[in-house]
Amino acid sequence: MTRAPGRPAGAGSEAQAGPSLLYLLKRTELVVRARLEELLKPAGVTALQYTALTVLERHDGISAAQLARDSFVTAQSMADMVRGLESRGLVRREPNPGNRREKVILLADAGRRLLVEHAEAARMLEQRMVADLGPADVERFRDALKSAHRALS
Repeated sequence: MTRAPGRPAGAGSEAQAGPSLLYLLKRTELVVRARLEELLKPAGVTALQYTALTVLERHDGISAAQLARDSFVTAQSMADMVRGLESRGLVRREPNPGNRREKVILLADAGRRLLVEHAEAARMLEQRMVADLGPADVERFRDALKSAHRALS
């Protein structure tokens, strides 16, 4: 008996239903990242850097450690990323008013402009991803993803 890609052996009668949700989620994440990389290439930023900038857009002035957690990268990767973004003037570091030994990361004006310049393309990518879903299905999909995240966090 052949099993669907991404379906673990011994997955029971569900195996005939198709690939596992974990496989489908990872496959979707990879294609989203690839499309995001394509649209950001002219700006010279990666999908991971863009993610970090969007995190700062929502939560400006956070520590590098928090930015790493919220951007799904390691602290070391974030340190390298922040140096690169800072050298391009997209972010800046300032002393944390609550802890002078720590620095917080802030979105610079150039970073805000980059996000504005790419907001429509990112929105269109998201729309393309859910083009076959109606508005109610999109909300259920969003809620299901949030629920799955909460369950595993």
